[in-house]
Amino acid sequence: MPPTDPVWQTLQHFYGGALSDAMRAIAELGVADLLDEVPQTAEALAVGVGANPDALRRVLRLMAGHGMFREQDGRFAHTDLSRVLRSDHPRSQRAFIRIGTISRKVFASLHDTLRSGRPAAATLAPGGLFAYLAAHPREAVLFEEGMTSKANADTAGLLRAYDFSRFRVIADIGGGMGHLLKAILRATPRAAGILFDLPQVVAATSTLNSERLTVRAGDFFADPLPTCDAYILMNVIHDWADAQAAAIFAAVRRAAPRDAKLLVIEAVMPENPQPGPIGAHPAVWMDVFMLALTGGRERTDAEYASLLQKAGFSLNRVIPTETGVSILESTPRVR
Repeated sequence: MPPTDPVWQTLQHFYGGALSDAMRAIAELGVADLLDEVPQTAEALAVGVGANPDALRRVLRLMAGHGMFREQDGRFAHTDLSRVLRSDHPRSQRAFIRIGTISRKVFASLHDTLRSGRPAAATLAPGGLFAYLAAHPREAVLFEEGMTSKANADTAGLLRAYDFSRFRVIADIGGGMGHLLKAILRATPRAAGILFDLPQVVAATSTLNSERLTVRAGDFFADPLPTCDAYILMNVIHDWADAQAAAIFAAVRRAAPRDAKLLVIEAVMPENPQPGPIGAHPAVWMDVFMLALTGGRERTDAEYASLLQKAGFSLNRVIPTETGVSILESTPRVR
């Protein structure tokens, strides 16, 4: 069939699921880490990662057909895409791709979500994704590492797009392991930071406590937030439906001084998203992930502005970054 044939194009999209599984398997085994700058045979790589040589060669051949690895004369070499699967790449996505073990379980029930509108993750645990992770510590660690990997890929772009040096105290609300906050503090040596997240999350970050960084455990739905000059919510709001998102904004508003800044960092949904050179806009992809995983959603800047206004904030500006996420800067409205 010619590549423009609609049946073949449809099947190519369908086969993309196998490519995703291939990427996850390669990430699990650490194949990209083993492959350095010298091309290697599948047999040599298989010995190093404990794989079947024939099976590994066939999976690498599929990935090479999509630009991830390059095959020549029976050997495989890196491309720019495969290098991102290395653990030591500055924007490594190995950990993020490994959480496909969780999302794969969820997406198997996407048809239930289409019928009910409820997140497919409810099939893993009655309380959804976060309840499932709380009951499965090993997968929770994997998930947190994946989220950190995704955030790390955006950090340099955020630091170039926004001047954090104006703030004395910065709170990262729902900040996980604190990688973003640590990067901001390295770039702004006069600032101090507060990392706020659930007790089970920050339990692994107690060693971060220092003169400039304080770790504070709490639930932003139930516990008061710290008083700061700036509040960061990165990839937090898209986890939640509108009611919960508004409650998080309201919790920040109760704690925020009148001259504070709220910085919401998310992939902003275009008003009329169009297909791009490699498919749908990233926010459209992530929107379906949120639908299935958490019941959350990606939002347009107008939708964010409306939620923020209801919580007592004014959206000042939306600052795009080079990595696809945007910084939505807001200030408290005078009451």
